[in-house]
Amino acid sequence: MAEHPEASQREEQPGVSTPELFDPKTMRKSKPGFKRLFLTISVLLSFLSGVPFFLKSIEIYRSPIPFTEMDTLSNSIDSHPLIFLCRFHVVFVDFDSREVSVDKLAFSVLENMRKLSSSENVCGSCGNNYSVSVTIESGGDCKESGDVEAAKLWKCGRIKEGNLEEMLKDDERFDEYLNEVLGGDEEGSGKVYRVVVVSKDEEIRAVVGKNRHAWIVGRVSEVDEAVEMVAEVFVKVFVNGGTRNGSIHSEFMPVGADGRIVLSFNLLNADPRDWVYDWNFQEIDEILLAPIIRTLAPLANISTESQVLYHTPMSSFANWDKEKESYIFRTKDLPFFVNSNEWHLDTSIAAGGRSKILQFVVYVPSANECPLLLQLPNGEISMTNGFISPMWGGVVVWNPPRCVRDFGGSHSRNKISPQDLEKVFEVFLGQLRQIFGLNSGSFYHDASTTFTLLSTGKGFTEWEMDFLSRQHTCYNLLQCGTTLGSLSRLVQSLPRMIIKDEIGKQVKFSLEAAKVARSNASYGISDASAVSSREARILAEDAFFHPSMMSVSYYSFEHCFAVYSPFFLPVSMHIILAVLREFRRYKQESAKHKAWGVIDSRNA
Repeated sequence: MAEHPEASQREEQPGVSTPELFDPKTMRKSKPGFKRLFLTISVLLSFLSGVPFFLKSIEIYRSPIPFTEMDTLSNSIDSHPLIFLCRFHVVFVDFDSREVSVDKLAFSVLENMRKLSSSENVCGSCGNNYSVSVTIESGGDCKESGDVEAAKLWKCGRIKEGNLEEMLKDDERFDEYLNEVLGGDEEGSGKVYRVVVVSKDEEIRAVVGKNRHAWIVGRVSEVDEAVEMVAEVFVKVFVNGGTRNGSIHSEFMPVGADGRIVLSFNLLNADPRDWVYDWNFQEIDEILLAPIIRTLAPLANISTESQVLYHTPMSSFANWDKEKESYIFRTKDLPFFVNSNEWHLDTSIAAGGRSKILQFVVYVPSANECPLLLQLPNGEISMTNGFISPMWGGVVVWNPPRCVRDFGGSHSRNKISPQDLEKVFEVFLGQLRQIFGLNSGSFYHDASTTFTLLSTGKGFTEWEMDFLSRQHTCYNLLQCGTTLGSLSRLVQSLPRMIIKDEIGKQVKFSLEAAKVARSNASYGISDASAVSSREARILAEDAFFHPSMMSVSYYSFEHCFAVYSPFFLPVSMHIILAVLREFRRYKQESAKHKAWGVIDSRNA
C-alpha cells in the first residue's frame, strides 16, 4: 500500500531520535495495507465460485446401477449350475404287491438313476434334485411309496376302465388314453414324468409318448430288469432329451440376442428357361408352421417369411450315374453346394438386426442336372434328399415330376403339389429339430433297449419341450450373466460414460427376470423359466448395446481436460500467480514493519 507522506516528513525532521538506525530498504514504520491483497483474493474467490457451475454444466448423468447384484449373478451362474426340480412316478400294473416291496422298488429306481446320471451337476439338468414315487396296481388294489403327491395323481384302477388289451396294440391310441387319464390331473400340480410298466406275455416294447409319459409292455421276467428300463427312460429320454450327453452346445441354440427367430423359406429355380415352379406358402404357413411356432413360443418369438428366386445354380458339380440314372452329389460336395454369389437369401428386414435368421431352401435343379440325388457316405441315397448346416438352416433338393434328361425348355410355370410340399416341409421339420439339437428319428437306441418315440403334429413333444426349455434357460442365464458382468466392468472403468435411466431400468428388470427364472427352475416349471430367462437375456443385451451408451464409450476425463483447458488454464494461472505474488509482498512488508518495531522498542 502507499506510504503516508506526513509521517515520512516527520521522520526526516531533525530532532527525531535514532535516525541513523532506520534503513528504508529493510524497515518501514507503518503497517502494510490490506487493499491490494484483498482485491487479488476477491478476484480468485470470484473465479473459484464459478467452478461449481462449470462442473454442473459438464456433469455426466449416471443412473444408479446395482453393480454388486450384477457381479453376484455373473459369478453364481458360473459357480452354481442351474438345476431343475424333476418328479418321476412309476406304475407297475399286474404285479403282485405281496412279492415286491414298494419301498425297495423306489430305492432301486433311485439307485439305477444315480448310476446313469452324471456325477457332476450339469447346467439345465435335474442333477440330484429329483424325487421318485412308485405305485403297484394289482387287482384294483394300489400300494404307493415315495413322493405321495405325485403318486396320488394316479387314480387306482382307472387304466383298466377301457379295453387295455386292445389299446396296447395301438401306440397312438394308448398314448391318447393315457393323456386323458392323466392330463386333467396334472394341471396346476407340477410336471410329473411317468412310466407305466404292464406285465404281459409278449415281447418287451418300450414306447415314449407325446406327453410326459412312457410305457413298457411285455414279458418282464425280473423286476430288476424293469427297474433298469424305467431308469433309462427317466434319465436318457426325459432328462437328457434323447441326446447322448444330455446337453446342447451353443451352436444348437438358434435364438437371436433379441429372442427372435426368423424362418426364411426360399424356393430356388436353378434355370427358369427349363421350368418355373411356385408354391402356396400361405397355406403351408397356416396349416403346418403355425402349430410349430406356437409350440416353440416359450423359447423364442418366431416369425416366417418366404420368397421365390430364379437363376440360382448350385456352385458344385454333380456326376451322372448310369446305374441310378441320376446326377449324384456327395456329402463331400455339401460345403460347396450353397452358392452365396447367386443365392440372394439375406433379403429379410431382420438381416441387419440381432434376430437369428434360419434359411430353409427348396432347390429345383435345372434340366441339365435332373434328377439330382444326395449320396450318403455309406453309398446309399438319402431318403430326404437334403442336408442341414448348423446355425444357418437346411436345403432340400426337389426334383420335378417331369424331370428327364435332355428335357426341352418350355418356360412353363407350375406349382408344387400340396402332397409334395407337405413332404418337403416334413423334411424341414426334421431339419429344424436337428438345428435345435434333437434327434429327427422315431427311435432311440440304447445299449440294451430300443425305445419307440411317438411324433406329434406340433413338431416337438411335451417332454422334448421340457428338455429344450431347461437347456435354453441355462444358456440364456449364462449369456445374461456374462453380459451384465461385462456391462458392470465397462461402466465402472469409464466414469465419464453416460448411463440413462432407461439403461438402469433394463438392468433392474433383467436381474428380476433372472431371479424369477431361477425360482421357477427350483420348482420344476421349465416353460415359465425359459420365458423369464429369455426376457432377462434380451434386457441385458439391450442395456449393453444401448445407443446412448455406445456413442460416448470413449469419452474420458483426459478428453474433457483437453477440451476445456485452453479456455480456463491461462486465466486461472494468471490469477493464482497474482495472488501468490501479492501474498509474498505482504509478508515482506510485514517483516519490515516488525524489524522497525524491534529497534524502536529498544530505543524507547
